[in-house]
Amino acid sequence: MSDGDASSQAHNPAKREDTGYTFTDSTWLRFRNTFRYLTGQLTAEGERQYRQGRDDRYAVADCKSCEDQRDYLLQYSPIVRFMQQKIKDLGGDLHKGNIRCFKCDEAQGGGLDPNYGIMLCANRPESLEDTLTHEMVHAYDYLRFKVDFETHNLRHAACTEIRASSLSGECRFWREFWHRSQWKVTYQHQECVKRRATISVSLRPNCKDDVEAAKVVNEVWDSCFADTRPFDEIYK
Repeated sequence: MSDGDASSQAHNPAKREDTGYTFTDSTWLRFRNTFRYLTGQLTAEGERQYRQGRDDRYAVADCKSCEDQRDYLLQYSPIVRFMQQKIKDLGGDLHKGNIRCFKCDEAQGGGLDPNYGIMLCANRPESLEDTLTHEMVHAYDYLRFKVDFETHNLRHAACTEIRASSLSGECRFWREFWHRSQWKVTYQHQECVKRRATISVSLRPNCKDDVEAAKVVNEVWDSCFADTRPFDEIYK
């Protein structure tokens, strides 16, 4: 291989590994990338590169859209307004100043830091209302039950993840049916909550694997799934 060929490959990541994705600013080549993505012609790495390129290109617009939706939900969403008031009753204060939209590199919809507020991932396709409510349930649990976010207590993590998935609306039947290809009718809600809680716990730094996560979720399941506070029952 000549020095010229080596130099060309060094400046063109697509040539170093044939992922099917082309790094480009060309409108035509972006269209080709999209076609390959939609028709399954990219490798797993190529799909990751496609999503990353799309997120980078639309980051400003995505964040603006996320902020507009956040402001609308804080003003008009019954479940968001309800959770906002319940958090306020406990001495907390969530508002658009500490509910912020960001471009996220990880596959998550949002996150909570008790010291700083809620992060919403602007470039993720999840329902913003469900995601915001999910994180508000975490905030409520932190204030009401002193959930341990600092030392990563897995039982605390499992309980608040069960409650957040159950109460936020993210496990409603039609969402599972249309968006996640989960077609079981009986106990669909419970299985969705358990599945999503297990995934979230497995991502904790001090959780060994998904086996340990599932074990912890099962240990606290009965009491945490039955606890619908601050709602009288599962809202959605």
